[in-house]
Amino acid sequence: MNDKDIKKIEAHLKRTFGTPNLNLKPRPRQKDSAEAYIGDEFVGVIYQDEDDDGSFLFEMAILAEDLDG
Repeated sequence: MNDKDIKKIEAHLKRTFGTPNLNLKPRPRQKDSAEAYIGDEFVGVIYQDEDDDGSFLFEMAILAEDLDG
């Protein structure tokens, strides 16, 4: 994933989620993905879609401990 892709996806996610605090950081050992953060909090990973060139997948885990009772 190159810098151009990261900036384009970051802008899309900021618009989609309505937060200017979202940013993407390249993963040092993985060339096909980037980590998504809101502020300093890690929220997920963006992967290049192997089946559809130019498309990406956003994976976000929601842990039981993060949910309100």
